[in-house]
Amino acid sequence: MDFEENEELEMNEELDNIIILNDEEGNDVKFEFLDLIELDSEQYIVLLPVEETEEPGEVVILKVEETESEEEESYVSVDDEETLNQVFDIFKEKFKDEFNFADDE
Repeated sequence: MDFEENEELEMNEELDNIIILNDEEGNDVKFEFLDLIELDSEQYIVLLPVEETEEPGEVVILKVEETESEEEESYVSVDDEETLNQVFDIFKEKFKDEFNFADDE
């Protein structure tokens, strides 16, 4: 799930879409929110890690789960490879003019 952005984003534009999540060790990790995708009555968010990773341009897809609080959402990882691919295909189709997607070989 690799892609490269066509345009450089201004720093202030990036800050508007930043989500901070906690990893397994409780560390804060910043992501840029790219999109919300609906598939089979479920919602998934597509995020891009802000800090450089070993795989630049790789996105993270998480399932949105409702919590008891209306102001909070919970995000869980998706283990089903088929679901991940379906969500990523929808994302690629929506943003095909904005990003250059690298085909997985």
